[in-house]
Amino acid sequence: MKIDPLTPAIFVLLWSTGWVVAKFAAPHADPLTFLSARYAAAIVAFAIVIAIVRLRQRQPQPQPRLAWKHAIFSGVFLHGLYLGGVWWAIAEGVPASISGLIAALQPLLTAAIAPFIVGERLRPSQTAGVVLGFLGLALAILPGLLALDPVALRGQLVPLLVNILGMMAVTAGTIYQKRHLQQGDLRSIALLQYVGALAVTLPIAFWLEDMRFDVNIQSILALLWSVLGLSLVSVALLLYLIRRGQVSRAASLVYLVPPAVAVQSWLYFGDPLTPPMLAGTVIVVFGVWLTNRRPPLRA
Repeated sequence: MKIDPLTPAIFVLLWSTGWVVAKFAAPHADPLTFLSARYAAAIVAFAIVIAIVRLRQRQPQPQPRLAWKHAIFSGVFLHGLYLGGVWWAIAEGVPASISGLIAALQPLLTAAIAPFIVGERLRPSQTAGVVLGFLGLALAILPGLLALDPVALRGQLVPLLVNILGMMAVTAGTIYQKRHLQQGDLRSIALLQYVGALAVTLPIAFWLEDMRFDVNIQSILALLWSVLGLSLVSVALLLYLIRRGQVSRAASLVYLVPPAVAVQSWLYFGDPLTPPMLAGTVIVVFGVWLTNRRPPLRA
């Protein structure tokens, strides 16, 4: 059985749990402190995996020279700025369902800036998809924001902006990864990327937070899943998809993330599933589909 047809779906299903874990861990640890612990544990985990693989290889295959500077730099965007922004925003009160909707704009943003980076022209249907994606996000978010009192509204705008900036960071990191890290061992690349993420996250955690991490069953389980399910498996799948040139396939399945996050948030935390949010999700889904669908073959 080939892994390729299943990899994008498995990646999205695993990736959608990241927002639930962020909210689950928020009462027990400061967000950037938790991420710093996650990155440090992921570095150790990948180092162990690499050591085991090398011990089992009787005749190790020669590896292309690893551009370690590119790997560390991409990790700053893919993990440090992206996850840092998302986790901080959720800890500051942004619902996980809305944060998941913001994440759904990543493929739309990628399609929008592709002409300026790789010279690709957007088809009319893709342009319509980009516009619909932003309209759907606005429909999902604005009613809830307008219902807040002015003080609460001001408190939500900054976390939402940070969440959006995080989404832009992962878009930049993905493009950078595609352009500069097409060779080299994926496990080594992932390890170095977490080094970059830790290098930028830990100092900010020292600066902004009290470095709180309550050691209990909830925080330990959240950390274990973050390291094993997200940092090891789902990130390895993401790097594999980028390497294989299947980013567009993964992007076309990102529409599954918002409904998955919204349903999980409703089940576990009681977050509301409002009609505007559901309608906005449908519009974002349609926008992503328009942006990523293949053009019809000409006769």
